[in-house]
Amino acid sequence: MKPRWISHELSSLIHPLYFSLSSFTRNITTLPNFNPTPCILTHIHTSRLLSKFGREGNLRLGSSLHSTIIKNYYYYDPKNCNEPRTGIVVWNSLLSMYAKCRALRDALKVFDEMPMRDAVSWNSVISGFLSNREFGIGFLYFRDMVELGIGQLDQATFTTVLSACDGLDSIRVSKMVHGLVIRSGYGCEIAIGNALITSYFKCGCSGSGERVFHEMGERNVVSWTAVISGLVQSGLCEDSLNVFIKMRGTSVDPNSVTYSSLLSACASLQVLQEGKQIHGLVLKQGSESDFCIESALMDMYSKCGSMGDALQIFYSADKLDEVSMTIVLAGLAQNGLEEEAIQIFTKMIRAGIDIDPNTISAILGVFGTDTSLAFGQQIHSLVIKKRFGTNVFVSNGLINMYSKCGKLEDSMKAFSRMCQRNSVSWNSIIAAFARHGDGLKAIQLYEEMLLAGVEPTDVTFISLLHACSHVGLVDKGMKFFESMSKIHQINPRMEHYACVIDMLGRAGLLSEAKSFVANLPVNPGILVWQALLGACAICGDSEMGKYAADQLLLLEPDNPAPFVQLANIYSCEGSWRDRAKTIKRMKEVGLSKETGKSWIEIERKVHSFVVCDQMHPQAEIIYAILAELYLQLADEGYKPDKRFIVYYTGQNEEASLPEAIGSAVNLGPDIET
Repeated sequence: MKPRWISHELSSLIHPLYFSLSSFTRNITTLPNFNPTPCILTHIHTSRLLSKFGREGNLRLGSSLHSTIIKNYYYYDPKNCNEPRTGIVVWNSLLSMYAKCRALRDALKVFDEMPMRDAVSWNSVISGFLSNREFGIGFLYFRDMVELGIGQLDQATFTTVLSACDGLDSIRVSKMVHGLVIRSGYGCEIAIGNALITSYFKCGCSGSGERVFHEMGERNVVSWTAVISGLVQSGLCEDSLNVFIKMRGTSVDPNSVTYSSLLSACASLQVLQEGKQIHGLVLKQGSESDFCIESALMDMYSKCGSMGDALQIFYSADKLDEVSMTIVLAGLAQNGLEEEAIQIFTKMIRAGIDIDPNTISAILGVFGTDTSLAFGQQIHSLVIKKRFGTNVFVSNGLINMYSKCGKLEDSMKAFSRMCQRNSVSWNSIIAAFARHGDGLKAIQLYEEMLLAGVEPTDVTFISLLHACSHVGLVDKGMKFFESMSKIHQINPRMEHYACVIDMLGRAGLLSEAKSFVANLPVNPGILVWQALLGACAICGDSEMGKYAADQLLLLEPDNPAPFVQLANIYSCEGSWRDRAKTIKRMKEVGLSKETGKSWIEIERKVHSFVVCDQMHPQAEIIYAILAELYLQLADEGYKPDKRFIVYYTGQNEEASLPEAIGSAVNLGPDIET
């Protein structure tokens, strides 16, 4: 007979005002007016209980109810029921409960022992294995079901199998199921058509997904959303916006998922105007308070460079979660607003807002060369406290943070402690050693990366070329560059071309750099001309430098860097008249050089300086110590490069460094730099 707790559970389902199950089991003897008289649960009650236990993942109670069914098998045997279907419902509910509780072996036992089976039984066992990523067994049972006859298959069968088709490996399964759909006569069902669209896009077959969409006789909002989101996920963002324009001409209204996908498309394309138009439609529909849409709006505005609008949504949100926090922190970092990101993160911690590994990864991404190491160490302490150290993204962030803060040893420790490493982990540590000028160690780590079976990415080769550039390994660097396309099938980007030119320029091979630019398979971009101009500065070639600067100005007319770099080249050659003309031309077009800045952290405080800085409260003491240091350097035989002294101080060629330092206090911040 049934235990007392089943009587209570049934009563709690029928009478919601009863105490909870846990409360009842603790106080079973004290409940007033409760009659624990044994009785047999009806098929409806049993099915409802099993469904409830399955939703809650409560295997203990579900298996206990199973024991009651076994003990009273006579009442649940379809053969003894007036309506056999009612008996099958109980067994199907039992099968579904075990599948949802991930007790797949128990589910198989139930399936094998079922007195009768129908399509729901097969669908439950197939869904159980597929939802738990046991694809081999799940598809095996699907094959067995097909062999019983197409008549056994129903709409739920097809949607269940199609939902599991994800990735290039599943494209054949999707096409096979598509064929079965047509043979079974379900080709006109909207739900199955929507599942086919989603499946094809997930398998990377966007053309087939679009064909299914265009062939549908009737479409609902899910159909339109499936094709729009599928195009976005496939990188066809412009096409997704075009589909939305067509959707606007129908009677189907978009939902929050539709808008979220469209905002993702605008973020990827960085089209702010279109994004604002989508935002207007969201406001018109009244969906702006939806969590997903708020996050998508913040992501769109931040990636389009409109961080003010992103922050306005962030601060006006009724409720914030880890996703929105992560988006805003990442957006601030991408838009160069590191200080604001640190302030928001600090407020989050003080307010007691829960954070996840993604939030930590985002705040670690704001660290640059002028960010406080002490703050980074506090973040690391928080990682340890929250036990996020095993998260690969957090560990990657720690590697970059310590590297950019000048702590290469700690960066290597973070890498060594990682239980799992992906390509980003290896790229981060290779970049760390390349950034610190240890090119040989960077190359050694790359070889270890290959031995570990990790395939390099395009980012890997940027770091390798950077490392070879700083240690003068031109031949090694060119081999790396050639191996990209020949061995690893990676097409070089403009960044790789720029690294090669920089490497050749640092080695004094300007003619080779010129030839490399002339033979590029694509039109040289900004990075290439910047690299060639830098190579001309290293080699002292003003003629080629002027050509590179002119090409760069054609692409970036508002950038003062070409003027400044060309002026430096003229200064190195002693061509003061040409230097003066270049500076005059820069001023005539309304440009000014961005002030350079250096920094040092002392006792957890970052001190920043610009050329001839007088703003620091200890400026006089600092300049006095610099003058004293110079005298000691001169005693050791140091001779300064007066070409740069002339450029920075405006003195004549006979000016001495102590005089330049002494005069810096009086020249003021408006000095020519």
